Amino acid sequence: MKTPSAAEEPRWLTEEEQRTWLAYVHGTTLLDDHLDRQLQRDAGMPHLYYHLLVVLSGEPQRRLRMTELAMHTKITRSRLSHAIARLEKNGWVRREDCPSDKRGQFAVLTDGGFEVLEKSAPGHVAAVRQALFDRLSPEQQKTLGEIMGIIAEGLQPKEAGADLPWLR
Repeated sequence: MKTPSAAEEPRWLTEEEQRTWLAYVHGTTLLDDHLDRQLQRDAGMPHLYYHLLVVLSGEPQRRLRMTELAMHTKITRSRLSHAIARLEKNGWVRREDCPSDKRGQFAVLTDGGFEVLEKSAPGHVAAVRQALFDRLSPEQQKTLGEIMGIIAEGLQPKEAGADLPWLR
């Protein structure tokens, strides 16, 4: 993506683009807050922690290398390390050293973490359904998925040296 030089005039958003952008910002901000409050209230954890538990629960032996977990969740390694430390404190995750790489570690979902996930999943799914899917037609849901896929793909360049959160 080309950044305008000082001599170039910025490509300002049209009125319609501005409306769309603000609707996106408002909608995603409110959705993130809604889901975070629901999980804090019902499970005592923020949405990010819940997402980490979900990702680990879907992996063989409920474990994943920390670098891969950062990539799956699209967060920095520092933020992941902090979150895993909190989850360890709760007994929901533990770290294991990687036998093939002295610097590497695995995050492992404990039985206690899996139980918390099982208990909190129905309420979370209900909140997602109520806040998002129940408001959209099947066609709108498909379109939203396609649009978000295009955006995510465009923000994850494949070339070496890309500035992606999990590489920081």
